[in-house]
Amino acid sequence: MISTNNLSLQFGKRVLYKDVNLKFTPGNCYGIIGANGAGKSTFLRLLSGEIEPTGGVVEVTPGERMAVLKQDHYAFDEYEVLRTVIMGHQRLIEIMDEKEALYAKPDFSDEDGMRASELEAEFSELNGWDAESEASRLLNGLGIAEERHALRMADLTATEKVRVLLAQALFGSPDILLLDEPTNHLDVESIHWLENFLSDFPNTVIVVSHDRHFLNQVCTYICDVDFGSIQLYAGNYDFWYQSSQLALQMAKDANKKKEEKIKELQNFISRFAANAAKSKQATSRKKMLEKITLDDIKPSTRRYPYIAFQPEREAGDQLLTVENISKIVDGEPVLRNVSFTLKKGDKVAFVGPNSIGKTMLFKILMGEEEADEGSFKWGVTTSQAYLPSDNSGYFDGVKLNLVDWLRQYSPDPDETFVRGFLGRMLFSGEESQKEAGVLSGGERVRCMLSRMMLSGANVLLLDEPTNHLDLESITALNNGLIAFAGTALFVSHDFEFVQTIANRIIDITPDGVVDRMSTYEEFLSNETVKQQLAEKYGKAKQ
Repeated sequence: MISTNNLSLQFGKRVLYKDVNLKFTPGNCYGIIGANGAGKSTFLRLLSGEIEPTGGVVEVTPGERMAVLKQDHYAFDEYEVLRTVIMGHQRLIEIMDEKEALYAKPDFSDEDGMRASELEAEFSELNGWDAESEASRLLNGLGIAEERHALRMADLTATEKVRVLLAQALFGSPDILLLDEPTNHLDVESIHWLENFLSDFPNTVIVVSHDRHFLNQVCTYICDVDFGSIQLYAGNYDFWYQSSQLALQMAKDANKKKEEKIKELQNFISRFAANAAKSKQATSRKKMLEKITLDDIKPSTRRYPYIAFQPEREAGDQLLTVENISKIVDGEPVLRNVSFTLKKGDKVAFVGPNSIGKTMLFKILMGEEEADEGSFKWGVTTSQAYLPSDNSGYFDGVKLNLVDWLRQYSPDPDETFVRGFLGRMLFSGEESQKEAGVLSGGERVRCMLSRMMLSGANVLLLDEPTNHLDLESITALNNGLIAFAGTALFVSHDFEFVQTIANRIIDITPDGVVDRMSTYEEFLSNETVKQQLAEKYGKAKQ
C-alpha cells in the first residue's frame, strides 16, 4: 500500500497542492487527471521518491516493490531488449548477474558454492526461472515481435523503445505500479492487451492518461488534480465527470437560491426600515441577512478551448479519388495498392499498425511526398487543411510571437481579430506574446488547429491530433469534429475519439485496404477483425 499524509508541493509562490491525504490500496487502479500543468506527472514523481515534497510525507508499506514507467528512451541502449525488460526487477537482475559471475569463476570455492545456493533459493522465490518467458510474453503483448527480443535497444525505433520500457515496468508483478501516459505510441491491439493486463492486475496501479476510453476500462478510482488539491472519486472517468459536474451544478444552484434570498431580504429591509410598524421585522431580516454566506466556488484550472471548423464553401459530390497508391520507405513497402473514393460527409478514421504508412498517405495527399505508383485526384470544389503528426517545421527556431505567427495564416491581418482568435484557443494576454519556437507540444497543436480553422477548408486531414493535448482540449476537438459540416480524414489511437467521430473505417493492411462504412466499435466487433486480434492476444499469452 502507498499513502500520502498532508502532502504539499510548492514552487516559489505557486502551490500545486496542499495537505493531500490519500490511500492507494491493492486491487485498484487509480487514474490521475487534471489540466496541463496541474501537476499530474509531478505527483507520480513525488510518489516514486524522485522529488521531495515541501510538506508531508509519502508512506510505502515496508518490503513492497515499486515499478515506474521510465521516460528516458536512451538509458538502456547498450542492453538487449529481453534483459532491459527483466531489469525492471532490480533485485532479480542483481541475483542473475551475481550468479553468472560466480559460475564463471575458474577457482569456484566452497564459500562460492554456499553463496550460489543462497542466490538460487532467492532466484526461485522471485520466479527467476520464468523471467525470460514472462518478459517475452509482455513484449509480444505490446507488439514487439519475437525476432526483436535479442536486439540491442539502440537498434529499435523510438516507438518500440517506449513499448519495451512499458514491459519493463509491468515485469515481475510489482506491488505498486506507476504509469505516466502508458498508451502513448501503442496501437489498438496493444492498448486492448494492456487494458486486459491491468484489469487482471492484483496489486496497486496509479496511472496518468489522456485516453478517456482507457481510463474508463481500467480505473476503479479517479484522482482529480484541481483547485490546489487532489480529490478522490470512486468509479471510472465517466463517473467522475458526471459526479464533478453534478457537484459543481449543486454548488451553483445553492448559491443561486441564497442570492435570491439575499435579494428578497434586502428589498424588504429597504422598503420597511423607516416604518415604525415594520421596524422589528426589518431588524430581524437584517440578522438573517448577516448569517447568509455564499459558498466559495474556487476557479478550476481546467480550460476548454473553442474549436469550431467553418467551411467557406460546400464541397461538391466529387471529393477525392485514390487509385492503387504504393510507396516504399527505406526498402520497406509502407503502402500497397491503396484505393478508395471519398464521399461527401465522410469522416474517415485510418487505422492499422503501420503508422509510417498512414502518415505517408496523408503526406502524398497533401503533395508533400510522391507515390511510387498510383495516383489521386481532389475534386475542384475541395479545399484542404492539414495537421501533421510532426509539426516541428512550423515552430523550430521561429522567433515570431504568436500574434505574428498566426497572422501569416489569417485572412484578416488585423491584430484585434488575431488576438481574439488566440484567446479562444487559450492564448490570452501575455500568452499571445510567446515566441512560437518555445511552445510546448500541446500549445503547438492548439496553434496548428487555429491555423486549420482560419483556412475555411471543407476537407480536414489530421494525423494523430490528440497527441500532446490534455483531456479538455481533446474533448473540445472531439466535439468540434463531430459538429464539422465538411469531410474529415484522421489517424488516431484514441478509441473514444474515433468511435464518436468516424462513420467510416479504412484499415491500412500490408496488402491494401479494408474499407467499411461503420463505427469503430462495429469495425472491431467484425468477425475477421476479432480473429486477427485473438491471434495477436494468443501469441501474447503463450
